[in-house]
This record gives sequence, structure tokens and C-alpha cells, in this order.
Amino acid sequence: MSRLVLAAALVAIAATPHASAGAQLLDTKVISLEAAKKMAAAAEAEARRNGWTVAVAVVDVSGGLILFHRLDRVQTASLDIAIAKARTAARFRRPTKALEDAVAGGRMAILSFEGVVAVEGGLPIVVGDDVIGAIGVSGMTSQQDGVVAKAGADVVTP
Repeated sequence: MSRLVLAAALVAIAATPHASAGAQLLDTKVISLEAAKKMAAAAEAEARRNGWTVAVAVVDVSGGLILFHRLDRVQTASLDIAIAKARTAARFRRPTKALEDAVAGGRMAILSFEGVVAVEGGLPIVVGDDVIGAIGVSGMTSQQDGVVAKAGADVVTP
């Protein structure tokens, strides 16, 4: 390669516009530990008001656990289920009730998706158009779990 061709190639590369850092990165909101604590406290208050024993999990958008909270005497299976409901709601970006309804409507293929829990009690936390995490509750009937999860989710304000 001649020096002239090499020099021309280097000038062309240098002149090529590069994407700005802003175009390469996204700003995302996340649930803080403080917000997760408030969510768990609101969920606990709703559960206690009704005499229910539950486990509560709050996760980030990828399903990573931020906070886990359990009331005394909750059945031990509910610990893992609460986390799984929260992860499902975050990763699938919809309430677990929507997946439960889809399965009840005959969409059994949903059950083949890895990590899906198609039972009410998991709610995504949405700010604007973005899912920023989720809350999952287990311990009572799925409908009651959904009531407790909603009490926790309602604490988050954009």
C-alpha cells in the first residue's frame, strides 16, 4: 500500500463522524433501596390489615433482588415464589396476572418460557413508559397476593 493511499485512508477514518457518548448510552431509572423499603412497608401494612401472611420481593428491571421482606409464619414455599413473581413481572414487563390469564385462555406455550410464573401477585413498576423493576408477593391466594402487591407498587411515584 502506498503512503499516499495509507494517508488518505487515515484522513477518511479521522473525518468519519463518531456517535456521541449520548447516542451510545441510555439513561435509566432504577428503584432505590429507600423506595423498595417503602414498597415493602406498604405491602406489609396491607397484608396485616387483612390478617394475611406474605413474603414480598422487590427487584430491579433485570430481576436482580433489591429487597426481600417476609412476615412471620408465612409458608416457606412463598419465599421463592415471591421472588419469582417479581422477576417474571420485571423481565416480561407485565403483571403476572396477564400471563395467568393468557394460560387460562389456552396459551399454554407461555409455560415453556424459562422463568415464567403465570400466577397473580407480580407487578412491574412503571415510570413513564419504562419498567424500572417489579414487586412480587406470595403467601395467600393469588388474588390476595395481587392486592398486597398493588399496595406496594402504588407507593412509587414518578
